[in-house]
Amino acid sequence: MAPRVFAAVDLGASNGRVAAGVVDGSDLTLDVVHRFPNGPVERDGHLRWPMARLYGEVLAGLARLAATYPEVESVGIDTWGVDYALLDADGSLLAEPVCYRDERTAKVADAVHERVDPDELWARTGLQFLPFTTIYQLEAERRGPLWPRAVSLLLLPDLLAFWLTGVQRTERTNASTTGLLDVHRAEWSGEVTGRLGLPDGLLAPLVSPGTIVGPLLPDVRRRLGLRDDVVVTAVGSHDTASAVAAVPAAGPRFAYASSGTWSLVGVERTGPVLTDAARQANFTNELGVEGRTRFLRNTGGFWLLEESLRTWASEGRPQGLEAVLAAAAALTAGGPVIDVDDPSFLARGPMPARIAAVAEAVT
Repeated sequence: MAPRVFAAVDLGASNGRVAAGVVDGSDLTLDVVHRFPNGPVERDGHLRWPMARLYGEVLAGLARLAATYPEVESVGIDTWGVDYALLDADGSLLAEPVCYRDERTAKVADAVHERVDPDELWARTGLQFLPFTTIYQLEAERRGPLWPRAVSLLLLPDLLAFWLTGVQRTERTNASTTGLLDVHRAEWSGEVTGRLGLPDGLLAPLVSPGTIVGPLLPDVRRRLGLRDDVVVTAVGSHDTASAVAAVPAAGPRFAYASSGTWSLVGVERTGPVLTDAARQANFTNELGVEGRTRFLRNTGGFWLLEESLRTWASEGRPQGLEAVLAAAAALTAGGPVIDVDDPSFLARGPMPARIAAVAEAVT
């Protein structure tokens, strides 16, 4: 049997890549054909994701992949969670999506909790409290100028899939990061969306990983040089869902640590954990591939390093990553221990100064 080829689009908060997965019998080979940088940019008073540019990079990567692997049969897409795009009645993007690190959600949580008590939110959605979760972003969005024109909402991997296929769907693993999904039924929570006043039809129909979203649009297919039968297939479109599905565990009892801009530490279970102890420890329940539940805790990852590098570059003192890591390794042991989840580290800004201030407070 001839090898089968699948395209993978993986977008992270600091970079993206397009890869070919070649399945030959029981062997899987990954070939990364395109890499590109990513990062939010300041536009119109907000921190936004440059989705038009990122889509161009995705198309460039898929064109490269098609040139090497013309037999590719399907495309899967994953990104980070919680962020979304608003579309008008024609399916046009109203504005570049706002980044979850934008400070617009700083004062809206109380307004959400007045309508849906935090205890009830936990019981219905199983999510830890994070001030930038989609449910809080939408409260800030409702106060902005675009809201009256918004007809539909798509999470970012689903936006890319829509641009490729013309089909609007929301994949469940990423939907489970929004605070709008019923963790028991894996469906949108009508009780939560109703009390928040979200319009009917704003949220796209849900699909599970493995569902074919649709074939590529003819003009996209011709531009990329792909076959007529190439489709976009929903995967674990929250990047952690795909990462956990790829853990080479020999049995069901395993733990994982998935590190990027964030570090996710947890286990995979057959259902959610909704105890008071889990809530007090700020654990969360997100959906995984094949109906599993990812019981985990989000903690600070490489964001502190990424933002420090950006800060130094903006100050005219660019630092190479390898040099910074070598300098850190050369330090003697015994320095201050800081909490990487300190709230001061969440937003974009002068990270080295923030780290120094937190370190000074604990010494």
